[in-house]
Amino acid sequence: MKKTSKVKPPTKTVFQPAVTVGLDLGDRHSHYCMLNEQREVIGQGRIQTSEAGLSKHFPGATRMRIALEAGTHSPWVSRLLRKLGHQLIVANPRKLRAITSSESKNDRNDAEKLARFAAQDPKLLSPIQHRSEQRQLDLNLIKARATLVRARTMLINALRGLVKSAGGRLPSCSTECFAERVRAAIPAPLRAVCAPLLAQISGLNLRIDELDKHIGKLDKKYPEIKLLRTVPGVGPVVASCYVLTLDGPDAMETNRQAGAFLGLRPRQGQSGDSDPQRGISKTGNTYLRSLLVQSAQYILSRHGADSALRRWGLKLAASGGKRGKKRAVVAVARKLAVMLHSMWKNKRSFEPFVHSVGTAA
Repeated sequence: MKKTSKVKPPTKTVFQPAVTVGLDLGDRHSHYCMLNEQREVIGQGRIQTSEAGLSKHFPGATRMRIALEAGTHSPWVSRLLRKLGHQLIVANPRKLRAITSSESKNDRNDAEKLARFAAQDPKLLSPIQHRSEQRQLDLNLIKARATLVRARTMLINALRGLVKSAGGRLPSCSTECFAERVRAAIPAPLRAVCAPLLAQISGLNLRIDELDKHIGKLDKKYPEIKLLRTVPGVGPVVASCYVLTLDGPDAMETNRQAGAFLGLRPRQGQSGDSDPQRGISKTGNTYLRSLLVQSAQYILSRHGADSALRRWGLKLAASGGKRGKKRAVVAVARKLAVMLHSMWKNKRSFEPFVHSVGTAA
């Protein structure tokens, strides 16, 4: 029998630039460092952080490899430089201790280090991918809502503090009806002072409701949001923030990486026989992590629907001593992050008990 030789797939050619650039972005000006193929510095300087300044300095006549750190300006700068034909590497600053913790940290040195890392091996920069411009605009709805919610919380806490300082106490109630419920409980001498705060809280409630309506319509644009909302405790804000932050189910190779990506995995410090137990890393998106923790608290509360996840979390809380409840909430949040990624990737709705499908059959 004649053996057939396997045809090897063509190897993907890696772009080898003649010039590698490190670009340290600033609000008004950015510093750059250019290296040639021999990794010698052939240019350094400062340019304006504007579309005109970047387009003039990197016109695209010669394709370059440009490395920059993720930050406020990196989304639009990376999109602009890609349109000009350059290869962009957006570095993860959390993984660059050689730059962020340097004893001789300045913009010029940072730009040169970015260039040298990119010229040696781009993987050293732990590169990330920015989401599309439309997804960023949709995510801004959630960011704006989060800002308004923080402002409302600050005003409510300030109002409660003012009343307590006068010997009074405001009743417990939801933030949505706070302004109306507490008005009568404010002592007479403080009503004039508290009136502007109550008016601001009422106004913020209206603005938050408007944003909630816009966020509630995002599932028409992103059907996976409706899929993730089948999990009890995961509302439109949590599901939308999860989808728009991760940007796609292929952002991670495995489902388990979702927990680590959002900083819900314990930090590791193993050395020889020593393997101390540490708290979670708290890396990644802070707001999404807080939303998942809120969902986990709902799942473990008396309002949570019965499910394998809830039973697992309650069992963990009962066996953890004084801090068992807090640890259980974080553990459920981590498991929820992994579960949502699995549902998104496999396009499956939430199942309270996995074995229930087999039993019904």
